[in-house]
Amino acid sequence: MFVLLLVVTFTLATAASYVVTRMFDKPLAGIIARLIPDELSVAWHRYVLFGLYLIGVNGGVRIWEFQKYVLPIGAARDTLILTPDRWALEVYRTLMGTLQSTAQVLLLLFICALIGYVIVRARERTGLSAATPVTRAAARA
Repeated sequence: MFVLLLVVTFTLATAASYVVTRMFDKPLAGIIARLIPDELSVAWHRYVLFGLYLIGVNGGVRIWEFQKYVLPIGAARDTLILTPDRWALEVYRTLMGTLQSTAQVLLLLFICALIGYVIVRARERTGLSAATPVTRAAARA
């Protein structure tokens, strides 16, 4: 019964990670393409998607929590039996853990991207300000 719970939670966490990753695939690609040069942006995009899957599955399948179902009954007083109510609770925890983990990673990524965007815009404006006197002098001549 424990192995079935492990397979079900892993499948659910993977499916939820897939849905979240597909929802944010194009926005992530746009942000990464804006901040990172073309030849590296594809690799970074793939790495970020891999990270989302990894964090989502790890947040949803909390293997350290499952030990309460497999310890021998004499070893711990807190050993539980998998009832339908426990199944529902574990499935809910898996889904919420996956969504919470991916949301935290995306929030951190978007905060870093915002800081990066501000830096890129500041450099672009500095470049435009430096180029402006040269173009004015060329226009006068």
